[in-house]
Amino acid sequence: MTLNSTTRARPTPPPTRWRRPSIVFLILTLLTYQISITSAQESNINLDDIQTDANKFNFENPNLRQAYIALQAWKQAIFSDPFNFTANWTGPDVCSYGGVFCAASTSNSSIRVVAGIDLNHADIAGYLPDELGLLTDLALLHINSNRFCGVVPESFKRLKLLFELDLSNNRFVGGFPKVVISLPSLKFLDLRFNDFEGGVPTKIFDKKLDALFLNDNRFRFGIPENLGNSPVSVLVMANNNLGGCIPGSIGKMGKTLNELILMNDNLTGCLPPQIGMLKKLTVFDVRPLAAEISRMRSLEQLNVAHNRFTGEVPGGVCGLPRLQNFTYSYNYFTTEAAQCRRFGGGKVYDGKENCIPNKRDQRSAKECSSDDAKAFDCRKSKCGGGGFSPVPSRSRTKPIRKPRPSVKPSSPPPPPKSKSSPGGRSRPPPPPLLLPPPPPTNKVSPGTREPEFFRNVAA
Repeated sequence: MTLNSTTRARPTPPPTRWRRPSIVFLILTLLTYQISITSAQESNINLDDIQTDANKFNFENPNLRQAYIALQAWKQAIFSDPFNFTANWTGPDVCSYGGVFCAASTSNSSIRVVAGIDLNHADIAGYLPDELGLLTDLALLHINSNRFCGVVPESFKRLKLLFELDLSNNRFVGGFPKVVISLPSLKFLDLRFNDFEGGVPTKIFDKKLDALFLNDNRFRFGIPENLGNSPVSVLVMANNNLGGCIPGSIGKMGKTLNELILMNDNLTGCLPPQIGMLKKLTVFDVRPLAAEISRMRSLEQLNVAHNRFTGEVPGGVCGLPRLQNFTYSYNYFTTEAAQCRRFGGGKVYDGKENCIPNKRDQRSAKECSSDDAKAFDCRKSKCGGGGFSPVPSRSRTKPIRKPRPSVKPSSPPPPPKSKSSPGGRSRPPPPPLLLPPPPPTNKVSPGTREPEFFRNVAA
């Protein structure tokens, strides 16, 4: 896929005599109307006016006409655009619209199509109309850090070329948007910081994704057993209420998984021994801990704070060759291995609020003799495997729900920290991760910028 410049004006073709519309054009027009009519009837979208205006314009090709109808319907579905990101969404030249990017069609390189939309950090309020299913050439859709609400429309199943989908930091609701499972080209899926609820479908882990972000929603009912089928390099499911066990199939992810974050998910039981097979893991924040972690030779960051670990802090963990940051505070460890006492040399560790004698900032004697401080026998765990980890504290039944980050158009892609619009919720940003491939990072400037995706990926 190559990007045609949107800054160079294409010569205006000479006027031609009226020609009879092709059968293909008529079919596309009928499909456009059929897809859109139901959505228009159930919303405030005036499809008749959009169709009437479209008939007044000359478009380069039928695909851009479809894109015009889709974008005009979306503009009518926007209730607030405080930074005027869509102010220039007028007229037939959709390739000049703010945040809209055109490229050569993958099926016909001689025509331009709408291949990407980036409205990140625009603070736009509205919803996603069904007409967006008309954007069948779309490869990238980034709308993170806005105030879009409602559900993801089923018409997204028509977006067969969609490669990256970022809906993070909005106000979407309902169950997991299963329509994304049917997208054959999808590699990057970011649903974090919304209000999706219910279970995570098993089929999402059978997709050939590279990055999957589901954190800070309302998902529950456990992690599916086929987790290990996923080839992702980054998996974040933190701050939900999943409960249950980490399946032993996770060991199958050893060749691909680089970052795994499952903190504050109300997980129970013990980690499976297969966790030690994640040899390429560099960031591990699961909270709980297992002795098998000492086999993760690539591990750089480890956080097991706020659990009920007892016994000794494993020396094999402290001796990992690449470990730079190790946090095991707020547990009930009673001793440290010698390697942990020598942890230093520019490395960072935090072991406060445990039960280690002669160490500063530890728990009281009363806390260290409580039921929470008693060791847990992993052989009694319903999760199986026998890894070293206690069940979570009985007092913790819900994930930590944190405020939503605010939005600022000039901020980088992770949900920003700056003040949001009046009445907006704020949540802290997710942990810094290495995201392959990275979303666009610059402020949208209509007609002058191409998104990062198009600079790095060619079809």
